Amino acid sequence: MSPGADLFVVCKQCGSEVSPYITECPYCGHRLRRRAPKLPRAHALSGSPRTGARRWSVGGRARSAPARTGARRSLPGLDRSSEARPYATIALVAVSCGVWVAWRGGFVSLDKLVVAGPLNGDWWKLFTSQFAYANGLYEFVALVAVALFGWLLERRHGPAVVIALFLGAGAAGALAASAVYSYAIVSGGNGAALALLCAWAIPDLEAARAGTDYDGDLLGVAAIAAVLLALPFAQPQASWLAGVTGGALGLVLGLGLRRVSQSEL
Repeated sequence: MSPGADLFVVCKQCGSEVSPYITECPYCGHRLRRRAPKLPRAHALSGSPRTGARRWSVGGRARSAPARTGARRSLPGLDRSSEARPYATIALVAVSCGVWVAWRGGFVSLDKLVVAGPLNGDWWKLFTSQFAYANGLYEFVALVAVALFGWLLERRHGPAVVIALFLGAGAAGALAASAVYSYAIVSGGNGAALALLCAWAIPDLEAARAGTDYDGDLLGVAAIAAVLLALPFAQPQASWLAGVTGGALGLVLGLGLRRVSQSEL
C-alpha cells in the first residue's frame, strides 16, 4: 500500500466500511468503482522491449539480469549432438541384430565373420566378429551394454567417438587374441561394450577419487563390467583377452577425452 492511502472507504449504499481495493461492497453489493486501484509493487520486475533485460530492486539498489536469447548454451563436456537421437548406437545394435537374423535364416555363415584360428589374410574378420553371435543370451547381455553406454557416450561426445571406439576396440581385442593364441576364437562385442563402458565411466571415477559428487551409479557400472568380464568363462566364443583389451583402450580414450573437455573449460 502506498503512503497516505486510505485504510478503508465507506459504502454510500449501506454505510459499511470496506477495503479500498475492491469494486463492490461485500455487504450490499453496491458498485463502489469501475476498476480496482493498482497495487504498488516495491520489488516488481520490469522488462525492456529492446533487450528483454530484467531489472529488480534489492535494498533500494536496482540490478539487472542478462536477457535470455533463443540460443541455448551447451554444458561443459556435452556435444551439440546431445539433444539428437543416438543414431550411431542404434546403427551398431541394429547391425548386430541383422547379422543374427541373417545367420538364423541361413543367409550367412558365421565362419565368414568370426575369428576362428589364424586370420590367413581375412583381416575383415577383426571388424565383423564384433557383430556375430552364436548364442542369444551372450548377444542380449552385450547389446544391452552397448546400447546403454553407447547412448550415454554419444550424448557426451557425439557419434564419431562411439563408432570409432566400438570398431577400434573390438578390432584391437580380436587382433590381440589372434596374436597370443595359435587358435583364437573371437566372436561378439564384449570387448567393444567394455570399451564404451570404461570410456563413459572415467569422469565419475575421477570425481569419486576426488571425493566430489557425480551423477552416475558406479556400483551398477561395476556390476555390468563384471558380467561382461565373466562372459568368456560361460561362453567360450567370447574372448576374455579381447574384453580386457577393449576395456583398457576405453580407459585410455576416456582419459584423453576427459583432458580435452577440461582444457576447453
